[in-house]
Amino acid sequence: MTQSVTAARKSGPGRKVKLLRIKRDWQLYTFLILPVIYFLIFKYLPMAGNIIAFRKYQPGKSMFGVKWVGLKYFQMFIQDSNFWHIFANTIVLSLETLVFTFPMPIILALLLNELRGKKFKKFVQTASYLPHFISIVMLVGLIFEFTTASGPLNHIVKSFGGSPISFMQEPKYFHSVYIISRVWQETGWGTIMYLSALTAVSPDLYEAARIDGANRWQQTLHVTLPGIRPTIVTLLILNVGGMLGIGYEQIILMYNPATYETADVISSYVYRIGLMQNSYSYAAAIGLFESIIGLILVTTANYVSRKVADTSLW
Repeated sequence: MTQSVTAARKSGPGRKVKLLRIKRDWQLYTFLILPVIYFLIFKYLPMAGNIIAFRKYQPGKSMFGVKWVGLKYFQMFIQDSNFWHIFANTIVLSLETLVFTFPMPIILALLLNELRGKKFKKFVQTASYLPHFISIVMLVGLIFEFTTASGPLNHIVKSFGGSPISFMQEPKYFHSVYIISRVWQETGWGTIMYLSALTAVSPDLYEAARIDGANRWQQTLHVTLPGIRPTIVTLLILNVGGMLGIGYEQIILMYNPATYETADVISSYVYRIGLMQNSYSYAAAIGLFESIIGLILVTTANYVSRKVADTSLW
């Protein structure tokens, strides 16, 4: 009883402070209305549709399915050897993408931070940001044009005495083409967060490091990187959580039956099974499985980060 009264006394002033803040800054809180509505309508309400992973869904009938089948569809993909090949392919492509794309914005931000010419720095920033605004359809079109038998890439191959290569028809080249395109499109845009974090690093720390005799490389290692570590860790956790949800739009536009062996991932498999073969319940079960794995990954990454780096999302 005494503990509950003490807790109430402690929480009471906290609630009053929060209410006073809301009352004082209510105009600012109104900006949250549209984002909250967006997430409710497009993120949370659709989650109710996951019920069809446990029910038999037939188009034109109840949106929640017509018959309860339990774990039938989960057993189907667990016993499906093709699914496990696709799952392994998703893990490999996701890890490769994470390894090659995640460090690049950090490296570019550190290089931009060292530039002293403002005009040249702005030019590099603008040039590196622009690919992010190219639509996926246009990006894939550029990839096909660049890798055709008469494209620039094969001109380079032939100039070294090689024969033209059908990059988009050969499964072994798909990962390389996909990763290079992702690095090119997203590296510049990813530097924005890191450049913002770099502005928060105190100049006094650099001054103290210089007094101690540290060169630019040592200042980067012992001042810059520790200063932006919380940002790096936060973005890494988010990237790990979204690993399995690798950009399926680009993959669907790039792949073809000849490259399914290495190009097919869970999200593209769900697209084919659900929308092209009308197996909605089976596709929902695979999608739910993917979401659960993603939740486990982000939770694990957050726990490890909190223990190792003392930085976490929650």
